[in-house]
Amino acid sequence: MQGNASFKLGFVGGGNMATAMIVGLKQQQFDPQSIQVIELDAEKRATLESTFGVKTSDQLEDVTHNDVIILAVKPQQLKALASSLAPLLKQQLIISIAAGIRIEDLSRWLGNYASVVRAMPNTPAQIQAGVTGVYASPDVSSSQKQQATEVLDAIGETVWLSREEELDAVTAISGSGPAYVFYLIEALQEAAIQLGLSEAQAKQLSIATFQGASQLAANSSTPVQTLRAQVTSKGGTTEQGILSLETSQVKQAIVLAAQQAEKRAKIMGDELGKS
Repeated sequence: MQGNASFKLGFVGGGNMATAMIVGLKQQQFDPQSIQVIELDAEKRATLESTFGVKTSDQLEDVTHNDVIILAVKPQQLKALASSLAPLLKQQLIISIAAGIRIEDLSRWLGNYASVVRAMPNTPAQIQAGVTGVYASPDVSSSQKQQATEVLDAIGETVWLSREEELDAVTAISGSGPAYVFYLIEALQEAAIQLGLSEAQAKQLSIATFQGASQLAANSSTPVQTLRAQVTSKGGTTEQGILSLETSQVKQAIVLAAQQAEKRAKIMGDELGKS
């Protein structure tokens, strides 16, 4: 990305995800003067301006001066926002990062507006280590897809999907996934304390173990099943631990958790998309 942005970018909503994206964009040398945030909270506006050098406004119509508009509000707020935005749109690309809201419904709320991309980022985006599932409506041009990629790559990896339904699976895996990882770290920390280590040691060992194992899996061409087997020596300590996990059906429980999350994502889409 060049020092000067090739397009102007507007956010509606200046919360955590918008802030994470702005941090990432600045690190990618995206010109902060090409970024505008529409935010009603005066304190948030002042913080965004002083911290990042972006433009801000509390007037929704100001966002239409941008080429790409990111809707970074809660899913429950999206319908009302879209209705207000509908008469103001010209040829901008709309990117929604609201969980559960389908393009068909958002497009309808926007007055049957066609240039819509739906993205599902996750919370590690806050440190530019996220992964985002993305789906574009058929009317989005290749240059607009490139703009969306440019923005979303600033917060981590981007995975383009061929079917919108796949976003429910993305929500279940990478959207909810950080919570599963934190849950497992939490369990390891509790175990470490019960085994006599201090809280500080438990935290350091558990987090570093997850970090190191994840990096090894990411950097190695070896399948994760093989990496696991390499640690699990016959008759050793790890084998006993894995046997306990297998007996408790932990893997099946995690798979079921993801299935339940995907089911909930579908239900949310149905509920939130009602007229």
